[in-house]
Amino acid sequence: MTRTSAPAGPRRHPASPGRLGIALAGLLAAALPANAAAAPGGARDTAPAPRLAWTACADGLECATARVPLDHHDPHGATIDLAVVRHPAEDPAHRIGSLFYNPGGPAVPGTVALPLMLGQFPDEVRKRFDLVSFDPRGTGRSAPVQCFDDPADEQALLAATAAGHPETAPEQAAWTDAYRTLGRQCASRNPDLLPHLSTADVARDLDLLRQAVGDRRLTYLGTSYGSYLGATYANLFPGRVRAMVLDSAPDPVAWSTGDGPTLMGPLLRNGTDLAAGRVLDAFLDRCGQAGPDACAFSAGTATATRARYGELLQRLRTRPVVLGGARFTAAATVEATIPLLYAANPVAHLPGTGWAQLGATLRALWTATETPPGPTAPLPPAVHPSPDQVLAVACSDSATPPADADHAALAALARSRSGEVGPYFAWTDERCADWPARDQDRYDGPWNAPTARPILVVANTGDPAMPYRGSRAMARSLGRAELLTVDGYGHTVLANPSACASRHEARYLIDGVLPAPGTVCAPDRLPFGER
Repeated sequence: MTRTSAPAGPRRHPASPGRLGIALAGLLAAALPANAAAAPGGARDTAPAPRLAWTACADGLECATARVPLDHHDPHGATIDLAVVRHPAEDPAHRIGSLFYNPGGPAVPGTVALPLMLGQFPDEVRKRFDLVSFDPRGTGRSAPVQCFDDPADEQALLAATAAGHPETAPEQAAWTDAYRTLGRQCASRNPDLLPHLSTADVARDLDLLRQAVGDRRLTYLGTSYGSYLGATYANLFPGRVRAMVLDSAPDPVAWSTGDGPTLMGPLLRNGTDLAAGRVLDAFLDRCGQAGPDACAFSAGTATATRARYGELLQRLRTRPVVLGGARFTAAATVEATIPLLYAANPVAHLPGTGWAQLGATLRALWTATETPPGPTAPLPPAVHPSPDQVLAVACSDSATPPADADHAALAALARSRSGEVGPYFAWTDERCADWPARDQDRYDGPWNAPTARPILVVANTGDPAMPYRGSRAMARSLGRAELLTVDGYGHTVLANPSACASRHEARYLIDGVLPAPGTVCAPDRLPFGER
């Protein structure tokens, strides 16, 4: 439902000037010219728009570098460079402007994601807009955070941590010690950058990029965490919103601070563990019903397939196996399961996606556990993807429980309410417990500044990463927003196509026409060829 409400008072942080005017700015947003209304930071001395020198880079794309302030409170001080990419409008005679895209993460580089996801955008949108993305500060090729001079040193540190998440008390202690050390090392190597990596900083970069491409107001599509970036922009610069699609959003209050004392981290507050647990159960049920021809892990019925997954994890707790050169424990298998829930069907240009692929992976692990062990040999060490850039953004942005919180109890709570996936999210949150940098200028709300134009929130009912309830909360929290529902599975509507949703999104982005309140679309395909 489209809502218009007066914004509440802002949450303040030390050393966060400029936020007193947010209520007045929000009320005036719709009446003032596009560049006149801005919340925190709008009245401060701002940096000039960067100059973008576009050059051909690959497959019809153009690349550029944007120079922006390191600290937006010091717009003429130190600077950093952002990597930017665009796909020019395919029908330049009818070009409307630029559509900025952020793929989420946090810390997913836009210069990598845009080429991969280009074909997922509606045809008419690709024709009418330049599609523009960038690597947010601290990530990809935009002043990337790197905590060790030699990545091998980081691997040596993380080798002491369990793959996936810790289960035993010694593993939990090693996990806590390693991530405390990692945080200190990151602060030592990146002392100037770490305090300026919040979503609010990225939103201010985005506004400079909007100016750089010559657009009077912002047209934007953000998926997952990118929807939180969009909501932050909309509340910092409410008068500068032309059209904004927020695909698979968190509850902005839960993600940033929660409603009361910080007893949980952002993933548990947002209910991400609950969403993943529900969708894992749905996968196992549908895999069982589809049979082994469609889903290799099927045990013939939903009940038997759920039991098989539980038995697989128990086997792996007793005897880990090696598959494809990687070591799989029970916790590592849970970690591998979660992202394979994100696409219910294969996504073009993203090999190894889809629930059928998850079924094949679990079947291969099941078979490996049935193979008699050979001569005893040391298992290969777990390889840990570097968490530097994800932690640098996430830990600076959201309230987390203190280091002395009972994280083992939080993991037990998550298991009790979400099943086997629960502890993974609790211990993922714990990595921020001792992080040494918090951005004092991060944005924690309010979230209801009336924007110049209404915002469209879209979501799948069966999203395993950003629960549907989060998108509902986002639509309720924003000053002017409508929710479009897709009754299907998978993380983000962009990656799990619905022709119905695409038509509504294109009409909104091009003509500003929102779907009717309560509109529900169907996905183009159901898992395992269901009808």
